[in-house]
Amino acid sequence: MTLKQFNDKALAHYSYAVVSNGKMALIDPSRNPQQYYAYAEEQDAKIVAVIETHPHADFVSSHLQIHRETGATIYASKLLGAEYPHTAYDDGDHFSIGNIKLSSINSPGHSPDSICILAEEAQEKVLFTGDTIFIGNVGRPDLREKAGNMQAKREELAKAMYHTLNHKFNDLPDETVIYPAHGAGSLCGKNMSDASSSTLGQERLSNWAFKEQTEAEFVKEILKDQPMIPHYFGFDVDTNKAGANTIEKSIGEVARFINRSQVDSNITVVDTRAIDDFKAGHLPNSINIEAIRDAQKLETWLGAIVRPGEPFYLVVDSVTNFDTNLERIAKIGYEKQLKGILTIEHRLLKTSAKISGDKLKGNEEDYTIVDIRNQPEVEENKPFKNAINIPLHELRERAQELPTDKPIVVHCAAGYRSAAGSSILENKLPQLEVLDLSNDIKDFL
Repeated sequence: MTLKQFNDKALAHYSYAVVSNGKMALIDPSRNPQQYYAYAEEQDAKIVAVIETHPHADFVSSHLQIHRETGATIYASKLLGAEYPHTAYDDGDHFSIGNIKLSSINSPGHSPDSICILAEEAQEKVLFTGDTIFIGNVGRPDLREKAGNMQAKREELAKAMYHTLNHKFNDLPDETVIYPAHGAGSLCGKNMSDASSSTLGQERLSNWAFKEQTEAEFVKEILKDQPMIPHYFGFDVDTNKAGANTIEKSIGEVARFINRSQVDSNITVVDTRAIDDFKAGHLPNSINIEAIRDAQKLETWLGAIVRPGEPFYLVVDSVTNFDTNLERIAKIGYEKQLKGILTIEHRLLKTSAKISGDKLKGNEEDYTIVDIRNQPEVEENKPFKNAINIPLHELRERAQELPTDKPIVVHCAAGYRSAAGSSILENKLPQLEVLDLSNDIKDFL
């Protein structure tokens, strides 16, 4: 069996191409399909099928674009309520490309409309698990209470996942290879392994979700300590249910480069430059989400801080990064909210300040310390006993809860999020001194 795994590191997203006898099927493709077209050309294969394991929450899929450009059939569960042309693909349904048989297995749990795909060629079996089985864990069941055609409560989906794991894969041998849609760092689950594949046998031995336990025990564990849900997740579920416009057309309609004089001071500015460059000088109403490396999570934090439909500007460190950053924004479907992209000089009106660990140590009572980590992180280790915990993705909405009688110190776990958090509080509480502990937090954790 010829297959290729594609890895979008910023979103910890895996997508796949399966090839046999000059035909190719794609599974859970990301927003820009060009990498799949290049691989099809390399393999001298025609893309004939696109399979969606479910309507993804964390990225916009290119399934509709691929269908329009190649004529490939889209396969998805009838439970999805898809608005795009597709073939229903549920328990008992299968099709073949060359010598490979691709069968659908309904696997509710992460979502009510999730499927896994079993690929078989001779004695070889491969299971593409979408967001159902991850390496070392399973998909979270709490994302579809407020989004999607078929809403479900987290407890109902947790119970459905228990049933899926206990009944849906029992006839598959241990040597079945597992390929998930996400790896470590994705917000579609918790505590995932860095490994990009496994076997069903290995997961049966080491994945907590496969161990013998009651339904109640399973539900309690799967619902515990799930990560944040960014604002954009529901938006992307609905976008994927409808099918997105082609990325080239959507990006082509976006406002291009602007200069500083064109910036509306009432609209949020997302500044992607390095943290130190941002603190040296930035535009008013700016939020720093550093994105100078591919693996930094611009997509996640943009979608966690800025709401769907909210306009924003984007500051980049160089004109050479214009297309890269625009494509990253399009991966979560936020390109139409972008009012313009600009570069800026350091000689600006506004600077930001840090505080050193040495200055803070022993003087904690002189500051209001704001811990912007997520609740499970705080429960695991709280370095300042009187710190106020407001997770970063809630900070814009909850900033007014903070007392205003002392300067504010913001911290996270390593310094990346605290740059964004301190910049948010500078905008929301302009009368206060806001200080970023940055990576000096390591002295306290």
